[in-house]
Amino acid sequence: MKVNKLVVKINKPVNEVFKFTTTPPNSTKWIPGVVSEETNDWPIKVGTIYKLKDESGNYSEVNVLALRIGKFIEWVAKDGNYHCRYNFKKIDENCSVLEYLEWVETGDLPDPFTQEILEKLKTVIENT
Repeated sequence: MKVNKLVVKINKPVNEVFKFTTTPPNSTKWIPGVVSEETNDWPIKVGTIYKLKDESGNYSEVNVLALRIGKFIEWVAKDGNYHCRYNFKKIDENCSVLEYLEWVETGDLPDPFTQEILEKLKTVIENT
């Protein structure tokens, strides 16, 4: 699989969803295996580096490639092959949609997200 696209409706305002999904260490609350998350600067901007650590102690880094607060964020891996983008859409004042998109330039996605992962994100955010 080269491209993975998932969508989840979240009963929270779009700005809260954006803030939660882009603020470390919140990834540790919903992405399986992530035990640590940090950035090299705050607030985030194009060029910000996110560093994530997994349960085995391995680190991965992604750089913010594109950003529009409350609308979208796109990351790219250091090697330029893996991309991940979150698109945020307001439904109404208390409800939004997160579109999760990940893809690779070459090869296949090594461990694509599942709908269950986004459902966990929904649960965590709605109960925050």
